[in-house]
Amino acid sequence: MAPITDPLGFAELLRRHRHAARLTLEQLAEASGISVRSLSDMERGRSRGPRHRSVTALADALALDEIAREQLVELARDGRLRDHWTRPTGLSALPRSVDDFTGRAAELAWTNDLVHADDSPGVAGVGLVTGPAGLGKTTFAVRAAHALGPDFPDGVFFLDLFGMSPHPLSVDEALALLLRALGVADQQIPHDVPGRASLYRSLLRDRRVLVVLDDAASEQQIRPLLPAGGEGRALITSRRLLAGLEGVRRLSLEPLPLLEATELLTGIVGERSASDGEPVLTRLAQLCGGLPLALRIIGNRLVSRPGWSAAELAARLANEERRLDQLSAGDLKIANAFRMSYEQLAGSTRRVFRRLALVPGRDFDAALAAVAGGTSVEDAWDALDELVDLGLLQDGTSGRYRFHDLVRLFARDRLQEEDTSAERDTITETVTSWLLRTATTAGRWFDSAYGRPDRPDADLADLSSIEEAEQWLRVNAGNWLGALRHAASSDRHSVVLECAESMDWFSDRWMHAPHWREVFTLGAQAAAALGDLAHHAAQLNYLAWVHLVPPSVPDVALRYAAQALDLATQSGATTQIGWSHQFSGAALRALGRLDEAVASISRGAEIFKAADNIDAYAQSLGTLGDCLRDDGRYAEALEQYVKKRDLAGDEGSGMTPSIAALSLPYALVRIGQCLGLLGRRAEAITTLTEAIALMEPFQLSNYPQARALEVLADVLAEEGRDGESRRAYARAAEVYEATGDAAASSRCRNLATAAPDPPKAD
Repeated sequence: MAPITDPLGFAELLRRHRHAARLTLEQLAEASGISVRSLSDMERGRSRGPRHRSVTALADALALDEIAREQLVELARDGRLRDHWTRPTGLSALPRSVDDFTGRAAELAWTNDLVHADDSPGVAGVGLVTGPAGLGKTTFAVRAAHALGPDFPDGVFFLDLFGMSPHPLSVDEALALLLRALGVADQQIPHDVPGRASLYRSLLRDRRVLVVLDDAASEQQIRPLLPAGGEGRALITSRRLLAGLEGVRRLSLEPLPLLEATELLTGIVGERSASDGEPVLTRLAQLCGGLPLALRIIGNRLVSRPGWSAAELAARLANEERRLDQLSAGDLKIANAFRMSYEQLAGSTRRVFRRLALVPGRDFDAALAAVAGGTSVEDAWDALDELVDLGLLQDGTSGRYRFHDLVRLFARDRLQEEDTSAERDTITETVTSWLLRTATTAGRWFDSAYGRPDRPDADLADLSSIEEAEQWLRVNAGNWLGALRHAASSDRHSVVLECAESMDWFSDRWMHAPHWREVFTLGAQAAAALGDLAHHAAQLNYLAWVHLVPPSVPDVALRYAAQALDLATQSGATTQIGWSHQFSGAALRALGRLDEAVASISRGAEIFKAADNIDAYAQSLGTLGDCLRDDGRYAEALEQYVKKRDLAGDEGSGMTPSIAALSLPYALVRIGQCLGLLGRRAEAITTLTEAIALMEPFQLSNYPQARALEVLADVLAEEGRDGESRRAYARAAEVYEATGDAAASSRCRNLATAAPDPPKAD
């Protein structure tokens, strides 16, 4: 029988590969780009776990095959983990609590309620504190245990379960340590786990003991360590959610609010806070994302280097490419904390995690995660669940996920380290293409030129209704806009133009979204680069519209409309000529040049009617009515609004259904306003109430809805219905505030509280 030998370590394996390649240390150093000294440290075992990048460079220099390369990489990884974990031989006493502990008042109150609560069926008096790396779970649990100590005269014990270690503390070892701490002699400790667990529970039943079980790995590890009622209590911390653990009260730690984060950083830096100044410390706290570990690192760096400038450190942290490197002080490294969680992941989940760093927006769903990760949606769900369980992702409402800012930077760092440049470029292009194709398809749901769009590619998000299309565009705005920017920077002009063009009618439904100016500017630049005069005119017309959305900039809108008219005339784009007249008229109206406005809008209306473009013609009728109303010609204005309402309400008029559904409440608002101005207040109230109700399903929390509410409040006040008027003013103030119109919001809020005789709305 062959003798049993220990497996090779990293140092010996590296030495053998070098000898097999017939290379000296100097030759390998030159081929790999790693210093001779570093190589010598590796081969002598002084550096047991070199960085992944160094190991892959060595594997390339040694021309290792796939199996040998993987073996060398895994041994280095194991070495890094062994270097990180050093396990004590016995049960530790409760660690000291830091003097500058800050905040967490509500959470500390929760622990107090936990230990003083009456026993409940099942496992009683057990609290589970969960949260991602860096949130200070251990520090919090230690602080709570010190505060609760007087309530536990029989002892407060602390046991590190090494849940993030490659080899968590075994259940039998943990029970043995706990039993010794409770005074059981070694010879009296049962040899089997059930016997140890039974003895442990019986001792806790009659003793007022608090056990802090730190860094739990799994439900299986924890269950035998819990008290089963009686006087004993347990407080558990874990990065994992331990969703299968029954009969426990749960507390999920969150990042510190900015005020508390600044207070913690101020406490850490102590006396120098006066010279650093609160604004700089607040900025540093903000860049740390509310993570206590990051704040501790930054505070320690400042304290240990009195000559350093806090403002200069803040400037370094502001650079995302360097932020993780800056969050390091001695043996404290924020990246190491994240890496422990990362190392727990399956290989496929690591790949999804890294590649999610390329998603351009702040959040994403499983469909987009599947595209980025190159996997199925079902497998993406599994990966996302694993990432949430370990605190590497935060899950929100409606199946959306997001990174903490620092975790995103860590994912980006892993991507740079573990994926090639070609792989990163491929993923970026895949994500960009998918987002823009889906956005364009969604936008076309609202465009009369397309009607109900087909789903061109099986891999796109399945948008089977106009409501689903609108929801996708809204929640993914940061993602598809980021993809649009990337495509523009890559000179993919046709793709950019196609996406921007598809947003025309949808932008009316979400007119106060902040990104339309950028979308249509990118569209105009793409059309110009392609030399497409007609589409360039269209994009300039959209920009004219953007500058007419309150708070409007009518002179800029007029300039864009004039440029669009010139290009549309050169190219013979009749529809865009009509829109140029329409937007010029709207801008002239805003500038008070009503006669010119009426003439321009009328020319546009004639062009649209002749071209049988009923959607555009209806919009012209509404704008023409606005001009007449501004001129005090209320009856004539009412005629135009009624025409628009009738077209929108007639299924046989030729209007696109989605555009008609949007146009109808707008027309009703103007009709109601005119009725009020003509003294027909009862009809006005009925019409305005109908308009506001029609706006609700379309998520039209924007300027038209706010104006409708304000006009309704005016008319109600004139009718003496003061209570209803105040409520309408209050709601109008809320919607105005959501659009960013602070002046209008303040005006309506004052009217809601003071209820004076209201002024006439414009």
